[in-house]
Amino acid sequence: MKYVGAHVSIAGGVFNAPLNAQKIGAKAFAIFTKNQRQWNAKPLDKESIEKFKQNLNEVEIEPKHILPHDSYLINLGHPDSLKREKSLNAFIDEVQRCEQLGLDKLNFHPGSHLKLIGEQECLDLIVESMNKTLEITKDVILVIENTAGQGSNLGYKFEHLGYLINNSIDKDRVGVCIDTCHAFTSGYDLRDYEAYTKTWDKFEEIVGFKYLKGMHLNDSKPDLGSRVDRHESIGVGKIGLEAFKYIMNDKRMDDIPLILETIDDTIWEQEIKLLYSLID
Repeated sequence: MKYVGAHVSIAGGVFNAPLNAQKIGAKAFAIFTKNQRQWNAKPLDKESIEKFKQNLNEVEIEPKHILPHDSYLINLGHPDSLKREKSLNAFIDEVQRCEQLGLDKLNFHPGSHLKLIGEQECLDLIVESMNKTLEITKDVILVIENTAGQGSNLGYKFEHLGYLINNSIDKDRVGVCIDTCHAFTSGYDLRDYEAYTKTWDKFEEIVGFKYLKGMHLNDSKPDLGSRVDRHESIGVGKIGLEAFKYIMNDKRMDDIPLILETIDDTIWEQEIKLLYSLID
């Protein structure tokens, strides 16, 4: 069974997220557990945590179908050790916030070398940050998101994802989220069945479907391999509707959060219905 939703607002409190998801007919959702553009946030209070869990129960969405996202400020591969430590501390805080909310995943972008160090050195710094996090937290799976490879962002190759997983100290607490727009613009075609099959065969070979913990379903404004990250509404962009039909009928994507981050949040309800209508 497919669980489709969107990245919903936590305005007024994190406990509003399940209600916002319900309003658009979502069976899954993503959130930021705090303001994603600030380093510091006040701790979650007991009342907010309880209201979140209560509302989650009311809308009948399971915690495993929620894919929280960390702050965009965090760079676990930052070349500067002090800035990397600041990112690591913020990342650990986000993992602990997920623990408090009873959520089992935290989605994050791997990191950027900022053209100051090489890719391999940056990947090793990201692994080091991930392993430190795994050592001092529990339960929450660190879900690495593939990127478009814009600027100096790593994670645009399946090999990057595979390397981070293979070098983690706890394989049970690492996974990946594949963003369709990012995959497409980093060079992985999905537009026809042959290309779709080839891309996912490569994913299985290098990463493995057992590590697929979620997806971001986004069409793409830029062309294949452009290495530019600009999302588009489903079926309107350069990927096209057929790829999303393949996903909605692919049993390998069952029982994980499938999250819209498309550009027009006013049509998320329609897009969710559209995706479900593609199931044969």
